[in-house]
Amino acid sequence: MENYKVSIVMPAYNEAEAIGDVLDAVFALGLPELEVIVVDDGSHDRTGEVARAKGARVIRHPYNRGNGAAVRSGIRAATGDIVVIMDADGQHDPADIPRLLEKMDSYDMAVGARPAGAGAWHRNLANWVYNRFASYIAGFPILDLTSGFRAIRAPLAKSLCYLLPNTFSAAATMTLAVARGGYGITYVRIQVRRRAAGKSKISLLRDGFRFFVLMAKVATLFSPLKVFGPLSVLVGGPGFVYAIYRLAIGKAWTIPITISLTMGALILVLGLISEQIATLRFQQME
Repeated sequence: MENYKVSIVMPAYNEAEAIGDVLDAVFALGLPELEVIVVDDGSHDRTGEVARAKGARVIRHPYNRGNGAAVRSGIRAATGDIVVIMDADGQHDPADIPRLLEKMDSYDMAVGARPAGAGAWHRNLANWVYNRFASYIAGFPILDLTSGFRAIRAPLAKSLCYLLPNTFSAAATMTLAVARGGYGITYVRIQVRRRAAGKSKISLLRDGFRFFVLMAKVATLFSPLKVFGPLSVLVGGPGFVYAIYRLAIGKAWTIPITISLTMGALILVLGLISEQIATLRFQQME
């Protein structure tokens, strides 16, 4: 990777206590061509000042827009060939950055996968559900859908910016977009450290609900038939089976049968149309 320029993007919100040590560790890696971009997402403390004093390029949002919005701003501003996205709170070990970069000669994105059982039980359960659903949608084993620590080729990252939501769900959207676009993804096992200071900005109830809504949206964006197909069978299947039974015993169809078959067919057609739109979206990415 010595021939590549690396841009490290750190979204940060009220991380003045932790970000200085993180930046020291990043610069200590001695990467030959490196720019570090800290996106100060409307912090109320000295996050931006500390980052600038440590040598980072600081982009400041006038108010808190969300983690995904900060990631977008950082990607758009990056001038490197490879973009590394990582947290500014000290949970991601900068020493793992070279391990991600090593994979970029062969892959389009390398993601730091956290070990199973690394967090609280409810987070582990949620991540397990997310990973299983994402693997089904992507048709590819997703080891850590929500990991915020990843390296991605800059042109690909910039082409995905318009898709990324403002919330913590940006990582999931990026992963599914890359997987469904046919790009190469690999995972690197990492250890997540305890936060150096402060507390998590993620709310289990608020962000968990938003995430499930987003997962449904992302699924219909990138693999609509995997959503509409089973839904069509669920709605139209019982009506179809009952219709065959009514025909076998020589009786006419009833109104519920007609409604079930019609709704099932409409959902399937909607899925086929959505699949064509998704194909056009991937052509636009190319």
